[in-house]
Amino acid sequence: MLKVCDVEVIPLCDAVGPMGPALRRPVEETFPGAAPELWERMRAEEPAAFGPSGEWILRFHCFLLRPPGGGLTLVDTGIGPAGSPAAAWAPVPGRLPAALAGAGVAPGDVGTVVLTHLHSDHASGAVVAGAPLFPNARHLVQERELAGLRREGGPVLDAVVRPLLDAGLVDAADGEARLAPDVRAVPTPGHTAGHQSVVLGDDRLLVAGDVVLHPVQLADPAVTYLYDDDPARAAATRADLLARLRARGGTIAAPHLPRPFVDV
Repeated sequence: MLKVCDVEVIPLCDAVGPMGPALRRPVEETFPGAAPELWERMRAEEPAAFGPSGEWILRFHCFLLRPPGGGLTLVDTGIGPAGSPAAAWAPVPGRLPAALAGAGVAPGDVGTVVLTHLHSDHASGAVVAGAPLFPNARHLVQERELAGLRREGGPVLDAVVRPLLDAGLVDAADGEARLAPDVRAVPTPGHTAGHQSVVLGDDRLLVAGDVVLHPVQLADPAVTYLYDDDPARAAATRADLLARLRARGGTIAAPHLPRPFVDV
């Protein structure tokens, strides 16, 4: 747990494992552009990010925010149950419900869910057995993200977003949204067009979603990711956010890094 601006930030580990065969590539192909010597350094400095054959080992973290005065916000909902849209490539089932229970939180206690983006490993845990898991929560997503998914279609739209829309639980934002004093959701495009992150204080903590996926991108923000929608924009967003955090001695909370909090 980390406390920033009197807000408790609690990491919830949903799963750990490599990508499944449908998406798995050598890590050097998954993050193109990194020099060979940088990979040598990463393997020495961040061994938990690599498996025995050199494959990328991901953590799947969600983050619970508990501001003073009450009102719980959950950032992302993980990979979901065994039959979720993430099952084709992620180590389902996710453990988010158990992790929440371990933090003393029932799904009905959550008042806001921020979906950083609508990829299956970040949104699938929002719906279980066809019903919203967090029935009392407003689910905040950027309008651009929602519009893009509607155009593309697919299992996340059908199995996750439509049940949330049918229940009237979706709030579509057009830009920055304030969640609580010192807590706001901000657009951070590149990985997807409507990607958003959560900022605490004056760039004291960034709950980053997929702005940063691997430690190699902290070492060199220009290193891109094979599955970014717009790699150049993602790299520019990443470089800007990391520069702002570093100028203030801030911390990044990124779902897929070996450690949930990294001082940058």
